[in-house]
Amino acid sequence: MADPGMSVTPYWELTFDADGDPDGAERDRLLGEVTGHGVRDLIVFAHGWNNDRSGATALYRQFFAPIPKLAPKAQIGYVGVIWPSMRFCDEPIPDFPRSAVAAEAVETPAAALDKDTRRALLEAFPERATVVDQIAGMLERRPADGLEQFGQLVRVLVDVRPRGPQPLLAADTLTDGTSEGESVLFSGDTADLCGEFAQALASLQPAAGFALPNPWDGAKELLRQATYYAMKRRGGIVGERGLGPLLGRLAAAAPEVRVHLVGHSFGGRLVSFALLGLPDGVRAVKSVTLLQGAFSHYAFADRLPHDPRAAGALRGRQNRIDGPLVCCYSHFDQALGTLYPLASRMADENRSIAPQEPPVEEFGLPGLGQVLGAEWGAMGHDGVQAVPGTRSLDLAAALSGPLAASGCVNVDAAAVVNKGGPPAGAHSDIVHPELARVVLAAGRIV
Repeated sequence: MADPGMSVTPYWELTFDADGDPDGAERDRLLGEVTGHGVRDLIVFAHGWNNDRSGATALYRQFFAPIPKLAPKAQIGYVGVIWPSMRFCDEPIPDFPRSAVAAEAVETPAAALDKDTRRALLEAFPERATVVDQIAGMLERRPADGLEQFGQLVRVLVDVRPRGPQPLLAADTLTDGTSEGESVLFSGDTADLCGEFAQALASLQPAAGFALPNPWDGAKELLRQATYYAMKRRGGIVGERGLGPLLGRLAAAAPEVRVHLVGHSFGGRLVSFALLGLPDGVRAVKSVTLLQGAFSHYAFADRLPHDPRAAGALRGRQNRIDGPLVCCYSHFDQALGTLYPLASRMADENRSIAPQEPPVEEFGLPGLGQVLGAEWGAMGHDGVQAVPGTRSLDLAAALSGPLAASGCVNVDAAAVVNKGGPPAGAHSDIVHPELARVVLAAGRIV
């Protein structure tokens, strides 16, 4: 159901399960009502990681709020996509009120699981309650010889490798586009992995001497990164299997409606993979705006600079947009600049690419030096890369004149996306009227 307290109207919600299946009643309500409301432009926003529906709708409420005044003559409708994702509660969202439970997370030792994060894990992986309990206990006790067992439990929890009779999709890729590939993140020595994460976390904190971090200091980060790999795949599945086909039905039911996709973090991956799921001939998507997108900056590339035999999983899909693909990024995003590139190097997603293999989206996230930044960079840290003709603007320039009518446009949004502490930095600092104006400019909504 739509949130009665939403800041804009008309507003619809579209809820998808982990397999990309939409809530039928919500889907039919949108398809049946959008024309009657006289909607000309429909803004469809997909959240990144959130603990629950209330967190997602709070994001939509705040982000959408200034739009009616920014485009008072436009006939705009709004859709909030709800999909089963999660975030760790030690990742504060700037300008969002902290709940009593989230406040409790601050008092929990950083390496342990607070109650809210534990609940979120149980909701994200409902069949793994016993495993979650065991993981939480080990993070609290930190047994000297228990890291390898901890790593095994984490791998059982997320179980990211696709199974079952469904055909593999581009969204299923984890390493090199092959579901059988074993990444170091899921098969390597847990003590070594946790030790590297512990050092990376220490680098984000104020200088505190030169003591070598305890590998257990990085155990929670291993859990976080493994969980996000599961959310990464899930977001792609929801886009490719769920949102893309639904947009095809919308185009048939309301051919005059212009659709504008917006995605934050893994929601950026979701709306981008929706372009893979669009039925042939559908040209309803008039713009895509990515806010701190948590997926490879080479996703749309025809060729990877470090391996010309391989391409991004979404190569050429920007051409399915009847308008521009606008990527907002910020170097203040610590999540995409330090920790995730390390996880991507552990996943080793640039290796063993054979010329005949399917296109691969490399979930790389930059930081830790130029090599990692080049090979494992993320959309939300340095924008779209290796796509000829991509234009680059700062935020002021993007807002002062018309954006390109097609192709990729990088917008450095660091002027406003700059608040937030470790471990995520400014990754969720996206509720700004300037970014709402970018969405309107990308879609030529006036």
